[in-house]
Amino acid sequence: MVCSPGLPINERVHDEMTASVHSEKQLQPDDLTDQSLERKTPPGGVGRSSSSEQEQDSRDGELATGEPPSEAPVASPEGPDNGPKYSIFTLWEKRLIVLGASLSAFFSPLTAQIYLPALPVLAEEFKVTQSQINLTVTTYMIFQGITPMFIGGFADSAGRRPAYVICFVVYIAANIGLALSKNYASVLAVRCLQSAGSSTTVALCQAVVADIITSAERGQYIGITAIPIVLAPSLGPVLGGLLSQYLGWRAIFWFLTIAAGVNLVAMLFFFPETCRRIVGDGSARPPLVYRTFRQMVSDWRRHRRAAASRAANNVDDDADADGLRRTVSSATSTSAAPTFRFAPPDLLGSLVLLGHKELALLLFYSAIVFAGFYAIATAMPSQLTATYGLSDLQIGLMYLPLAGGSVVAAAVVGPAINRNYRRHAARLGLTVDRSRQMNLSGFPIERARLEVGLPLLALSAVVMICWGWVLQVATSLAVPCVLLFLLGVGMIGFSNTSSVLIIDIYPGRAGAAVAANNLTRCLLGAGASAAIVPMINAMGSGWAYVLLGLLYVGCSPVLFLIMRNGVKWRAEMAEAEERKVREKNAAGRGEGADRDS
Repeated sequence: MVCSPGLPINERVHDEMTASVHSEKQLQPDDLTDQSLERKTPPGGVGRSSSSEQEQDSRDGELATGEPPSEAPVASPEGPDNGPKYSIFTLWEKRLIVLGASLSAFFSPLTAQIYLPALPVLAEEFKVTQSQINLTVTTYMIFQGITPMFIGGFADSAGRRPAYVICFVVYIAANIGLALSKNYASVLAVRCLQSAGSSTTVALCQAVVADIITSAERGQYIGITAIPIVLAPSLGPVLGGLLSQYLGWRAIFWFLTIAAGVNLVAMLFFFPETCRRIVGDGSARPPLVYRTFRQMVSDWRRHRRAAASRAANNVDDDADADGLRRTVSSATSTSAAPTFRFAPPDLLGSLVLLGHKELALLLFYSAIVFAGFYAIATAMPSQLTATYGLSDLQIGLMYLPLAGGSVVAAAVVGPAINRNYRRHAARLGLTVDRSRQMNLSGFPIERARLEVGLPLLALSAVVMICWGWVLQVATSLAVPCVLLFLLGVGMIGFSNTSSVLIIDIYPGRAGAAVAANNLTRCLLGAGASAAIVPMINAMGSGWAYVLLGLLYVGCSPVLFLIMRNGVKWRAEMAEAEERKVREKNAAGRGEGADRDS
């Protein structure tokens, strides 16, 4: 379940300020406003602090990163101006928030995988062919790619919590409909609705990471964000096999309904809003509709204590409440609270991002890798049944080696990514402070990430080429198990590095960028799921997977192109964005002058 903190810093400081409110009430509201402004940092982290404040921030950074003073990062005069701390959340608060988002993202890949062992049963019950029942997987993946474009843009403008609520309400309703389905057509249709509800949770997880985690420390959270990728492809088939074999295939969807309902309630109680447009670095109190139940209960208790204190001291309610609000606001914010106004979501933002050279090439290749994964996962149940005569439960257990390899990838890739990031920073003479976001405009972030991913990609290509021949000649069952373990290490490890790079390139539009990633991956994955069985029937299992492995190798030069030109392309993109802003401002001034005349 999701168990993430609210905003405890605001609560602690509020209690302290309540005790001292009466010493503040003799100040006029304007005086309080001026003092608040003097203590606030300009919006967006722009502007410089005094030297003493910078030294204090450096000491705070040592505590946040857990490094001894002798090894703590010190700001370099030649380095970029990284501004104030990126997030007010403590180390464990950030871990719990990311864990909560990851557990919610678990439902998207789980729903796709838990269904696979039941495919032969569904085909027999509804009297359809294996290719027809595989269409329920294909349509699921199509909607898995399309829906995040809309909800991801909505989350970037309206916040993460409303997006989560919409996703889980739709998802729960779809699961109930699937559990009550009477024919193949209803399963095919409602699976699309189920995909629409669950698919955006992956994009929202990555957006939450971008909200509170800097590029320098992002690698260490791979072990948490990899939970959906690591466990769902492995536990999903096991759970699906158990439920289908002993309780019937409908029990799969009742299980998902209950689990999603519990998760939604936990999020409403504990998961805080993290969208920087609404809460900034986390210090700004969000509007009432964005607060967790825990935050609202805490607010109610504080107001009760404040009211009792005012009554005991015969303080005017309106004047004191106004002073209390102003005082607490100035004391609990390390940066100016952003003025929140709802903006219509940019529904085509993900498609616009696909027009950027760097992201288009990266997503194109990542989608090819993902298509290979689904080609194996979709055809595996029918191939294992035909070749080895395995039951539904045994087929589910065959996904466990994939989980083992994924765990190894999560444990190894995260530290490797952080280490390579620091290595490139040291070569440029930059000192890394993990509590502050480094300006990446001239930093070779593409090399820092993809140098870790390339060896994992090579391993994935080798496994893909071998996989089909192993099943075609019906080797010992231990050989597919070993290959699945290696596939988990290579493919999941490469997927982690590419996902981190996408957030690094578009930190301010993480929701739309990850949604574009989902779109390309799922569309190619859907094509692979629909095509793999006819390919196997036409050319044999061995040559079908050799073709996919050769695609990995033949398209890999695009990664070297990204590594070589990434910094230049990002500079061109930033320049184009600035030019659009200048043109828009100039047009606005022209319209204003026309109205004045």
